[in-house]
Amino acid sequence: MVLFNVSRVETTPFDGQKPGTSGLRKKVKVFKQPNYLENFVQSTFNALTPQKVRGATLVVSGDGRYFSKDAIQIIIKMAAGNGVRRVWVGQNGLLSTPAVSAVIRERVGVDGSRATGAFILTASHNPGGPNEDFGIKYNMENGGPAPEGITDEIYENTKAIKEYLTADLPDVDITAIGVTSFGGPDGQFDVEVFDSASDYVKLMKSIFDFESIQKLLSSPKFTFCYDALHGVAGAYAKRIFVEELGAQESSLMNCVPREDFGGGHPDPNLTYAKELVARMGLGKSNSEVEPPEFGAAADGDADRNMILGKRFFVTPSDSVSIIAANAVEAIPYFSAGLKGVARSMPTSSGLDIVAKNLNLKFFEVPTGWKFFGNLMDAGLCSICGEESFGTGSDHIREKDGIWAVLAWLSILAFKNKENLGGGELVTVEDIVRNHWATYGRHYYTRYDYENVDAGAAKELMAYLVKLQSSLAEVNEIVGGIRSDVSKVVHADEFEYKDPIDGSISKHQGIRYLFEDGSRLVFRLSGTGSEGATIRLYIEQYEKDPSKTGRDSQDALAPLVAVALGLSKMQEFTGRSAPTVIT
Repeated sequence: MVLFNVSRVETTPFDGQKPGTSGLRKKVKVFKQPNYLENFVQSTFNALTPQKVRGATLVVSGDGRYFSKDAIQIIIKMAAGNGVRRVWVGQNGLLSTPAVSAVIRERVGVDGSRATGAFILTASHNPGGPNEDFGIKYNMENGGPAPEGITDEIYENTKAIKEYLTADLPDVDITAIGVTSFGGPDGQFDVEVFDSASDYVKLMKSIFDFESIQKLLSSPKFTFCYDALHGVAGAYAKRIFVEELGAQESSLMNCVPREDFGGGHPDPNLTYAKELVARMGLGKSNSEVEPPEFGAAADGDADRNMILGKRFFVTPSDSVSIIAANAVEAIPYFSAGLKGVARSMPTSSGLDIVAKNLNLKFFEVPTGWKFFGNLMDAGLCSICGEESFGTGSDHIREKDGIWAVLAWLSILAFKNKENLGGGELVTVEDIVRNHWATYGRHYYTRYDYENVDAGAAKELMAYLVKLQSSLAEVNEIVGGIRSDVSKVVHADEFEYKDPIDGSISKHQGIRYLFEDGSRLVFRLSGTGSEGATIRLYIEQYEKDPSKTGRDSQDALAPLVAVALGLSKMQEFTGRSAPTVIT
């Protein structure tokens, strides 16, 4: 057994190490500065109670992006230096964010040990590579992201840090499954490298009826494709879709995880998942090849998803509503009923109507999965979702991209259980249109203005808040832009009081609510590593079945004009068009 010593290394604080709802994200060159990562990791250890560090078991893994392998070795050494008993690492350092949550909640070591938390190395849907993004976040013993009380303490610690603890260990081989043991001042320290997929696959098989999905995928009528965008989802795709469910290996696209995501942007939307979009018949050029019946994509760390039918895009807001509406009959895990449902504030209010019709508890929360986690821990929420391609349930405490794909395949299998041998296939588009006929349609789009000057973005938001003081003035502006748009009846900044812990989250988005149920929402997003991202959400509700089949952008054009004019978007940002439209 290799013996090690612990060292105290002097350091000085860095500016701006404040973790957001998704952890700390910066460019790789920032993280590569001497002591930058070490400061954040030590500040996190210092923010935790001693029993969650000394003698504890921690998970350290991520989406495999550039700098992950170096970061894992640094964190292993610091864990040993801080008295951690053992570190669990997914083989090759790969674990999806939902799989990390599952490992924390479900995995039991051979000695009965259970993880009390995890360092997840990911910048989610942002690009990877030497000149791109890196990120780190800490998840707690419930498998969910650290609450604000912890992230605030981490930030305060980063501003005052003077030293960090580390051990003089050799690098650990994280490519081979097995346990490497060391001896230190506090006794034995183990690093266990384990199969990245096994625990997660076992959990998925306990939730879904794999046999019924297998029948669907084996039907000659049903065709399927899945695009991992060279993210960590590739470590699970072959195991689940090919080996467990019998899909053809040719149905998998970009399923080899790469440090730079193959030079692409691992964000599963119509802009960045170009190859999948084209294959599904939604590209700009018409293909001679008949598209598959079902397609899906994941982001870098596999917590987000995009669902597509043949020549048909399912909005994330519609997706969570449809899963909730069909879950009890189509997914065994929910057969006893749903405890409740929840959505983030910017997500369309389609889920509200499903909840009302099914007499379910409903919650509207700020953006950030930890708010759903509180509701789930209290037994109040079964299914939840965000418009930003995040969907999930109470099986873990993170959004879960592959779970969402399996949920959709379960619904398709249920709807088609009688007609796989003969009769017409019920398609993704059929399911969505039938849902609109029952619950109405929420026309919805999101405009993202990325890497906007941070000062300009703040000025725009301050202007919108100030404007809310006079609805008469707002309606005068609205009427001057489009006379065919309803009146604004309420305007505010969304504020949330958590029903579980009583915490209050302010300044969560600027809302303009219209008489006919339409909404405009403006938010600054903290998921990028540079500049600011302004997100503009535009929603219009239509319950007349004869009007639910319009093109979304056509239906929303009047509200889009109002949103851009009311906010003076071009004047403040200098942008004549958004970076991404979803």
